[in-house]
Amino acid sequence: MTLGERIKFFRERKGLGQTELASLVNISKQSLYKYENNIITNIPSDKIEMIAKKLDTTPAILMGWESNVSALPNDKIFMRPLYNSVAAGIGAVADNTILTYIPTFISNSMEKDMYIWVNVQGDSMSPLIDDGSKILIKKQESVDSGQIAVVLIDGEEAVVKKVEYGTDYVTLISVNPYYPPRRFEGKEVLRLRVVGLVKEVSKDLQ
Repeated sequence: MTLGERIKFFRERKGLGQTELASLVNISKQSLYKYENNIITNIPSDKIEMIAKKLDTTPAILMGWESNVSALPNDKIFMRPLYNSVAAGIGAVADNTILTYIPTFISNSMEKDMYIWVNVQGDSMSPLIDDGSKILIKKQESVDSGQIAVVLIDGEEAVVKKVEYGTDYVTLISVNPYYPPRRFEGKEVLRLRVVGLVKEVSKDLQ
């Protein structure tokens, strides 16, 4: 369950609309929409505190640092598989053994089979997605420009990158500046296939 999903869940549980909550915490409805849909994830700490107070919860619970199991809707928690790599999770390698299952909040139960977890290997998306992190992927064939997705290159190399579209090209961008962007132009675009949208990142605290 992401920060945005937790805000939306506690808002709906309290019976508040987006306009009402936005007014209570002195932000625009558009900003709250972006918070709840994870378009803006770096929410200022003072806004987190205000939102938590108005929703009768705590900043720690909203951020996911503390759990409140009794507050979660059990009919929206599903056990989703964890794979050892992105390539394994999308079936791009022969060994796609499931390592374990992770309880996952999925708001639309009809879409539960579209979600998987995978271990991330490498630091090309660090510090947003560190080596050893787990990412929750929603399998889908397209994403909006600027979103982070799993992309299959030449049917066999699965990568996690920010996807940006041009008039006749697609650029795969790493967060880590050490890794240069990879640009595919013209017919090269056909080498790419979007297979999933990254919805959530889980990191172990050191």
